Amino acid sequence: MKTLSDIKKIAVLGAGTMGPGIAQTYAMGGYEVTMWTRSEATREKALAALKTQLETFAEEGEIAAADIDAVLGRISFALTVEEAVKDADFIQETIVENREAKEALYKQLAECVDPETIIASNTSAMNIFEIVPEALLPQQIICHWYAPPHLIPLVEVVKSEQAPDEYAQIALDLLRKCGKTAVLMKKFIRGYIVNRLQQCLNREVFYLLDNGYCDAEAIDLAAKASFIPRACVLGLCKRADFGGLDMTANNYKNKSYTMPEKGDEMPETLKELVEAGNLGIKTGKGFYDYSDTDIEALKEKRDKQLFEVFRLEKKFLNDPV
Repeated sequence: MKTLSDIKKIAVLGAGTMGPGIAQTYAMGGYEVTMWTRSEATREKALAALKTQLETFAEEGEIAAADIDAVLGRISFALTVEEAVKDADFIQETIVENREAKEALYKQLAECVDPETIIASNTSAMNIFEIVPEALLPQQIICHWYAPPHLIPLVEVVKSEQAPDEYAQIALDLLRKCGKTAVLMKKFIRGYIVNRLQQCLNREVFYLLDNGYCDAEAIDLAAKASFIPRACVLGLCKRADFGGLDMTANNYKNKSYTMPEKGDEMPETLKELVEAGNLGIKTGKGFYDYSDTDIEALKEKRDKQLFEVFRLEKKFLNDPV
């Protein structure tokens, strides 16, 4: 049975939104990484992203500037799947969330991957275990990352029913070795942990907006000044312990909360924004107006603030309440 020490080479399939950050994380963990992308243009864009991200890490003191070339030196590119996965011990698939594209890729993998190679999908919206060929299920797991993957610590791990428990444990150990906060899910459910929690929050956010209870700025300020920083210390379940489970139970008994009607339908506020082409920073306007903002400078500021927040969070994780 494969162990963590057997993992030497990692293939990252996909060099779009998530691929460069994931490849960087594995390379910073000391692993040889081969990225697969279909085009030279995507390759050049991914390489530029890697350089920028590593420079930011050096500026923040997370790595030495002298180590940037060494990390980049551990990352290579391949234009074919077969070349990328050759001799790979661990594969991280992170291509577009499109069923046909994933079916095509996994069909290729079934024809060229060693049966003891662990294959991890980053899919966020699909049940990959219903998509991959049956022959791959004994080696298939999910490692679900969050964007931007080189900054957000969390990765959720869940294995197929056919894969051994050891494969999930190897993934957990691998991710933790690379500095991630990896959590194990006992079985698969769409949305995993955090996306399901976020979707519940979104339901309430749009209910409050659609019905005129407050505006987006008030929601953001209230969240940042209350349960979000508290959750950095206590999480959600331990917060209930500290508050008293009898109080939580009384909230249910007293029906302190009622589910919004039509909570699963498209919220009007969201529908209006999307139909108007206001998609957020990518278009210059969303809940907020970014039309006179330097977007790249704004992203850089976000990243630096995330570094500061997650440094503090890591301190709390290492010394929990």
